[in-house]
Amino acid sequence: VQLVESGGGLVQAGGSLRLSCAASGFAFDDYAVSWFRQAPGKAREGVSCLVSRDGRTFYGDSVKGRFTISSDKTKNMVYLQMNNLKLEDTAVYYCAQERYCTDDGGTYRFSGFGSWGQGTQVTVSS
Repeated sequence: VQLVESGGGLVQAGGSLRLSCAASGFAFDDYAVSWFRQAPGKAREGVSCLVSRDGRTFYGDSVKGRFTISSDKTKNMVYLQMNNLKLEDTAVYYCAQERYCTDDGGTYRFSGFGSWGQGTQVTVSS
């Protein structure tokens, strides 16, 4: 399994970024693909998850309405469109392969199991 993130960078608060993840080494439709993030000194936080087979999506509470996850099955690519970025969105963002999306009462929770990439840094400035 290989997951390679790209698209991170420095952006002003209120701006947008689109992260990309190139996935390989597994049957895309048999897994969920997700994004989680980790800021310095903080725990991992589930951002978004997509069930590849049927397209269902899940989001963490802090990003609902601002971030959108999508995929291109023909290219085995996963994307995270991030709009209206806030200072607290600053973190390293990781693309992950999970067995399923964990839905905790309407909020996506990263399971901590599966495979993930090296991450891409997103820094939001004021």
